[in-house]
Amino acid sequence: MSELVIVVVEDEPEVRAAIVRDLESLASDLRIDEADTADDARTAIAEAGDAGDHVGLLLADHRLPGESGVDLLVALTAAPELRSIRSVLITGQAGHQDTIRAINEAGLDWYFSKPWDPDELVSVVVQQLTTYVIEAGLDPLRYVQILDGPRLLEEYARHTRPD
Repeated sequence: MSELVIVVVEDEPEVRAAIVRDLESLASDLRIDEADTADDARTAIAEAGDAGDHVGLLLADHRLPGESGVDLLVALTAAPELRSIRSVLITGQAGHQDTIRAINEAGLDWYFSKPWDPDELVSVVVQQLTTYVIEAGLDPLRYVQILDGPRLLEEYARHTRPD
């Protein structure tokens, strides 16, 4: 059975561990893959696809070794098969121009500045993954307990009502 995956891209191990820890309540029902560079994130995304899993969300820091998180997000939107991945930039370093580029060129779904509020992070991740499940046409009933159940049930009912 395929899994729903979150990829967390952060080069600082302590910060990456904090993000993963804050998302721990979701980890029993979703897989959280970790990467410390844009190339590692691409590998994680490719491996998930090869396994038949669905990367629903990419949480990326802006300042990464080599390619920036914004560059990674922009590149993902250029690949038609990856455009549906929801994107969140979580950084303390992105300047005004970088943020504008992330919004305009990468279709950024959410922006967090460090330090983030853990409860808000979980809430945003749940909402973004709920949107992904709906837009990707995944079975919403499978995710009712972990994501936005009322929204998923409404979507399910909308698609199962007789015309």
